[in-house]
Amino acid sequence: MMRRFAPLALSAAALATTLVWASPAAAGSPVPNGGHSGDGGRTEVLQLVARQTQTAFIDHGDPGPSQGDELVLAGDLLRGSTVVGQFGEVCTLTRVGPAPDSFDQQCVGTLTLPGGDITLQGLISVTAAGPGQVTVAITGGTERYRTAHGVISAVNTSDTETQLVLRIIL
Repeated sequence: MMRRFAPLALSAAALATTLVWASPAAAGSPVPNGGHSGDGGRTEVLQLVARQTQTAFIDHGDPGPSQGDELVLAGDLLRGSTVVGQFGEVCTLTRVGPAPDSFDQQCVGTLTLPGGDITLQGLISVTAAGPGQVTVAITGGTERYRTAHGVISAVNTSDTETQLVLRIIL
């Protein structure tokens, strides 16, 4: 239950095997418009691994999974075996059922990286099979990422690690 509840860290915890500080073209994925998004910004792709180091489940209301329960996660962001940042995330159950072991959770979080923070938010649906691939919005940031928006795709690779691909429009 805990692994399936924790979406983004994002195994609820971790992000890909490498972090690429480059434009998508340098990261190996072609970018239309010469590395610029359709809205005039420059797009960067970062690949990270999120490794969960702390987790707390807060059971509000009825015992067991119920609306309003929270999962609080924290951990490290890695590039290869090198820690390059940290993350924190809070997910709140917004819907339980109708199928057994299915629920929706609203998650908000922050990735702290060299150069600033990146904030994220999204509604994640989970079934008995787990969350599968998760996509959430980049909602902003600080310093270098102060104009950031875009998406984060995450896939759990173990109970404590999640592979992340950030497509950041600056």
